[in-house]
Amino acid sequence: MGIFNKIRTDGVTYDGQGEERKGLIEVIQYNGEADELVWKFPYNNITNNAPLVVNESQEVIFAQGGKYSEVFGPGTHTLSTNNPVILRKLRNLAFGGNTPFTAEVWYVNKIIRRDLTFGTIEPIPAEDPDYDVPIPVRSFGEFGVQIVDASAFVQQLVGTAHEFTTDMLIEQFEAFIIQELTSAISKTIMIDKISVTKINAYIKEIANAVRDAITEEFAQFGVRITNFNIKSLNYDKDDPTVKEAMAGRANRARLKQLSDQVDMYRIERQLDVMETAAGNEGGAGQMMGAGMGLGMGFGVGGAFGQQMGNIAGVMQQQPIQQPVAPQQAVAPIPPPPPTATVWFVLINNQQYQYDINALGQYIQSGQVTRDTLVWKAGMAQWVKAGESPELQGFFGAPPPPPPPPIV
Repeated sequence: MGIFNKIRTDGVTYDGQGEERKGLIEVIQYNGEADELVWKFPYNNITNNAPLVVNESQEVIFAQGGKYSEVFGPGTHTLSTNNPVILRKLRNLAFGGNTPFTAEVWYVNKIIRRDLTFGTIEPIPAEDPDYDVPIPVRSFGEFGVQIVDASAFVQQLVGTAHEFTTDMLIEQFEAFIIQELTSAISKTIMIDKISVTKINAYIKEIANAVRDAITEEFAQFGVRITNFNIKSLNYDKDDPTVKEAMAGRANRARLKQLSDQVDMYRIERQLDVMETAAGNEGGAGQMMGAGMGLGMGFGVGGAFGQQMGNIAGVMQQQPIQQPVAPQQAVAPIPPPPPTATVWFVLINNQQYQYDINALGQYIQSGQVTRDTLVWKAGMAQWVKAGESPELQGFFGAPPPPPPPPIV
C-alpha cells in the first residue's frame, strides 16, 4: 500500500488516486491482502448511517483527530450519530440525514498465524564442554501469534501506517527472539554442560525457555504467542574449529585406549611372573603362592607389586632349611606390544631403553639396583629405581642393618 500524499474529505484514497472514487463512502468493508495483520480503509470521508462490515476474527478500530475511540467486533454495524462516540460529536453539523464525516478506520485480523519463521543469521559461538573450544551453533524454526488487543497493537506498532504485515511483525521482533534464543542455547551448552553433539535432545526445553522469555514482551503490544518450535539446532561440521576439536577428541580417545592396553599388559606380566614363582618347589614357591592369594586381595597394580615385594623380602631374610630343587625352565617372556611404556635406565653414564618386563629381569639379576637412575615419559625428572612405585615390586625388602660388633 502507499503513503498519504493528501488528506482530503472528497473521497480520494490515501495514495492520491481515483477521481472516480470521489463522493461519499456508503459501505465500509475489508479489502486487504492475506498476510496483512492490519489494513487501513483507504477513504476518509464516510456517510453517516453507512454500514460497517466486520468479518469473523476481525476487529475494526475508529479514530478521529488522531485519537482512537471505538472498537467494533464481527458483524454489520450501522454508523449513525447515535452509535460511535466520534459520531455523537457531529450532531451539530448542518447536514441532512447523510451527514459526511472524516474518520480513520483500521481492520485488525485476529486469526492465529502459525507459520512465522525465525533463524540465526550469524552462528552462535558457544564454549563446548567436551571440546573446550567455541563451536558455532545455528538454529531456525517457526512461531505463531495472535492479536488479542487490537487497540494496543494499532497504537503501539501500526501508528499512522496503512498496513502492517506478518513480515513487518517479524522484522520488529526478530532481534529480540534471536537474543533470547542465543541466551537459552548458551546456557544449555556452557552452564548446563551439554555438548553441541547432544544438544538436539534438549530442543524442546530450549524452545520452551525462549517462548517463556518472549511471551511477556509480545504481550505488551497486544500479541499472544501461540506456538514456538525449533526445527533445527546444529553446528557446521566443516568449520575449521569444529574439525580441529573433533580430531583432538579422537586422539585423546586413542591415547586412553593405548594407556589401558599398556596397564593391562603390565598386570598380565606381573601375574605371569608370580605364577611361575609359585609353581617352583620349596618354601619359596609356597610363600609366593600364598603371596599371590594375598596380593589379589589388595588389588592389582602398584599395591600388588608392593605386597609381592614385602613377601619376597621376608623370604630373603629367612634361610631355607631344605634343598631347593633345580628351577624349571621358564619360557621366554614375549616382547611387549609396540605401545608398551619405555623406561630409560642410566648405567655407567650410558642410557638404555627397556620395557617394564625386561627392566624387572635386570632388577632381579642385580644389574639394576635401587640406586640406578630411571625415567619414563610423564615423569618430571630422573629418580632412583627403588623410589619408583611401579618398580618397587621387583625389589625385595632391604635387609635390616647388621648388628653392632661384639666387643
